[in-house]
Amino acid sequence: MKPNLIKTTTFCLSFLVSVFAFAQKDFQGKAYYESKTSMDMSNFGRSGMSEDQKKQIAERMKSMLEKTYILTFNQSESLYKEEEKLDAPGAGGGRFGAMMGNFTGGPQYKNVKNQMLLQEQELFGKQFLIKDSLPKLDWQMAGETKQIGQYTCFKATLTKTVDAAPFGNFGRPPADNENEATLTKEIQIVAWYTMQIPVSQGPDVYWGLPGLILEVSADRTTILCSKIVLNPEEKDAIKVPSKGKEITKEAYSVLQKKKIEEMRENFRSSRGGNGGPGRN
Repeated sequence: MKPNLIKTTTFCLSFLVSVFAFAQKDFQGKAYYESKTSMDMSNFGRSGMSEDQKKQIAERMKSMLEKTYILTFNQSESLYKEEEKLDAPGAGGGRFGAMMGNFTGGPQYKNVKNQMLLQEQELFGKQFLIKDSLPKLDWQMAGETKQIGQYTCFKATLTKTVDAAPFGNFGRPPADNENEATLTKEIQIVAWYTMQIPVSQGPDVYWGLPGLILEVSADRTTILCSKIVLNPEEKDAIKVPSKGKEITKEAYSVLQKKKIEEMRENFRSSRGGNGGPGRN
């Protein structure tokens, strides 16, 4: 038997076994993800900031930009939340870290059967409950495959419009030509999913593929699955988030942008009004 045929046959058998296993009524799985984000320091502060200063800021913020999440899922529901740590929000990030601590994301619930998204979100000490439909993701199947651990994964891509630099320009005044178009950009998102775990779930807001998403690359952020536990002996309840004032994702985004702009203005004022050192 040819090697490619053996590989294909093995995958098909594995897939069929997975389908039967996931047909169990009480099926549950847990996936652990490592999320890492690199920071664009080119927009951070004024041009007078030295490279050493930028590196020091990036190093202090490292703990904020590298996190571990746990996705607990069954056939129709999932709960994605950050793994608990002893560090306080914003720890290690200095003043900017303290600012970021005002935007604390809580557990995120996705129900692919009811097309529902729920997430607890804290904004400047106020608790909100984002309630909305799951975002429609126009995945394009690429046909490429790669191995992630013991799982054969398939590639899918999509293009998404995001904020260009929501936190990256605190220290500089807005340019004359800065408008809504320059504050957004298009990014390509690359996902790798496995049909050996045939659930339409994934980390963060990602979903909608015929298998669990194990890896996502989106702009400067990479999310990679490091461990999967299927049908654990002790199953965790997938609790639907319920704390906070109910708000849509769009309305929350508008409110968040408003708060970010207020923070920028306060930051500029504290540094002399033009992004430079304050005068005595």
